[in-house]
Amino acid sequence: MEQMQERRSNTAMTAGLVLACALAALFGFLYFNARQDIDAKNVDITSKTKELLITNTKLDSISAQLDAKIAEISSLGGQVEDLEALKAQLEKDKKNLVNSKNVSIRDYETKIKGYEAALTAKDVEIAKLREENAQLSTEVKTLGSENTNLKTDVSVLKTDKQALADSVYSTSVKNKALAEKVTLAAALKAMNVNVNAINSRGKEREGGEYKAKRVEKVKISFKLLENPLTKKEDKVIYMRMLDPQGNAISDMATGSGAFMFGGKEMVYTAKQSVTYDNSGQNVDFIYSRGANYTKGKYIIELYSEGFSIGRGTFDVK
Repeated sequence: MEQMQERRSNTAMTAGLVLACALAALFGFLYFNARQDIDAKNVDITSKTKELLITNTKLDSISAQLDAKIAEISSLGGQVEDLEALKAQLEKDKKNLVNSKNVSIRDYETKIKGYEAALTAKDVEIAKLREENAQLSTEVKTLGSENTNLKTDVSVLKTDKQALADSVYSTSVKNKALAEKVTLAAALKAMNVNVNAINSRGKEREGGEYKAKRVEKVKISFKLLENPLTKKEDKVIYMRMLDPQGNAISDMATGSGAFMFGGKEMVYTAKQSVTYDNSGQNVDFIYSRGANYTKGKYIIELYSEGFSIGRGTFDVK
């Protein structure tokens, strides 16, 4: 009887040990799986944090470049309203990057490319402002030298004063023309305006200088600069072709008309509606005048939404 009880006790103990081992293995398996899931989530969080830090660093760099360009253009006497608007938008993007829960890094990469393109476009304007300021400085120094040498001659002094007044007026006109070219941050900008000639057989020629008898049509090609602040929609672009005498070429029968610019009515040669998609898209105007081109330099002017957006030339010999 005692042996049977001892056997039962040993059996129960063995079963308990087996059950304990099984429970320990189960808990170990569950812990291992939970630990792997936590590690994977930590890796994902770390990766996203790194992307956010890199993106924020790029935005800080662009912000510093904007500040530098605003300061330089202001010192050169240029307009900075468009850059200030761009800076304000950048600061909003930086706040959204930090505060938003669902941030698309891909969208921010697109915004960064747009900001970088706008900064690159400003380099052209800065170079022109530097050139104009250097020229003005040279003119002022020349006038100063002439005034020093001709102080004893009253009549010449009056002439120099008039020349100085004319120079100030000329500078004022130049600054006004420059201000008209500085558009708002969201305005279109046409780059690389080229004019090719197409003869009567449809053959296209490049170079910007063509014989009159080989010009049946002209093809005006340009690129619309990428700008993240420009609204993606249909834009009407007006093209004005000026002959060597400065007169706008127009023919109402072929689509010419008039539009408002700077509060005045201007005649355009042709117009075209373009769906702006912020991709740096290329645009072509093909214009047939229906008359021979006289010799001389022709000027192409492009306008949209009340702004002058681009300019090009070609010669007929």
